[in-house]
Amino acid sequence: MFRNLLIADSGKGHVEEMVRMLRDIPGFAQARLNLLHVVPEQAGEDLQEHWQRGAALLAAAVDKLGLNPADVNTILRQGDTKQTVLKVADELDADLIVMGSRGLGRLQSILANSASQYVFQLSTRPMLLVRDDLYVRHVNRLLVGIDGTGVGDDALKLACELARDIPGCTLTGVHVTHHDLTPTRQGHNPVDSLLQQASQRARGYGVELNTLHKTGEIGRVLCETAKEVNADLLVIASQDRRPLVARGLVDLDKLLGGSVSDYVRVHAPAPVLLVREP
Repeated sequence: MFRNLLIADSGKGHVEEMVRMLRDIPGFAQARLNLLHVVPEQAGEDLQEHWQRGAALLAAAVDKLGLNPADVNTILRQGDTKQTVLKVADELDADLIVMGSRGLGRLQSILANSASQYVFQLSTRPMLLVRDDLYVRHVNRLLVGIDGTGVGDDALKLACELARDIPGCTLTGVHVTHHDLTPTRQGHNPVDSLLQQASQRARGYGVELNTLHKTGEIGRVLCETAKEVNADLLVIASQDRRPLVARGLVDLDKLLGGSVSDYVRVHAPAPVLLVREP
C-alpha cells in the first residue's frame, strides 16, 4: 500500500485526525510520515514570525498525530504553497499526498488561489483530500467507484486492501451510467458483467464487495451514494491528468468543466482518496 506519505499541513481542518485514524490500519502503520508547512513568499519583514509560527504548527501537528517527533520528518519551507507541495512530493517520491480542502467550487478555487485544487490538477500522484468542514470518522465503511478501466481496477484493489485490514469493514462498489443499458439478445447486461467481475476480483483479495448500479450524472450520483451508505471514505479513479507542457498554464477549461473527480472533491460527504493512473 502506501509507504511514503506527504502531509501538507496548513494548521486548519482535520488532516492530522484522518492520518491518525489511517495509521490504525496495518497497511498504513509503517508508512513514513513527512509533514510539510509552507511559509508564504510574501512574509516580508514578518518572516521570522511566520517561520516561528510554522515551526509551532508543525510541532502541534506532530502532537495531534500522537507520535514521537523523531518518527516524523518535519519540513518547513518558504515559497508558493502550491508549487512547494508538488516540488517536495517529487523530492521525496511520495506515493500519497494528504491535503486539507476548503471544498471550494471550481471558479472559487481559481479566484481564491486554492492550493489543494492546484495540486489536484497537476500532480500525477494519488491524493487524499480531507475537507475542512467534514467531521472525520473512523474508517469502517468504504465506497469505491467501479468503472472498468485500468486505473479503476487499481482503485478497487486499493479499496479491497484497505477493507481487508479493517475489522468489520464493509466495502461497497458502485457503477454509474447515464441511463439504463439495454440487455443484449442473449439477455446479458454489460453492467451486471462488470459488477460480477469486480466482485470476483474483490474475493481474490479476500473481501466481499457489495455492488450497486446507479444512473445519472456520475459525480453527483457518487456523492449521493456515499451519503446513502454512510461512507467514511470514498475511493475513486481520477484520470484528470494535464500534460507537462501545461504545467505553467491555468487550465480554465478543465477547472471550469465537468470533471467527475473535481465534482466529488467539492461535494463528497466523506474524505476522498483519488487514485491516479500510473
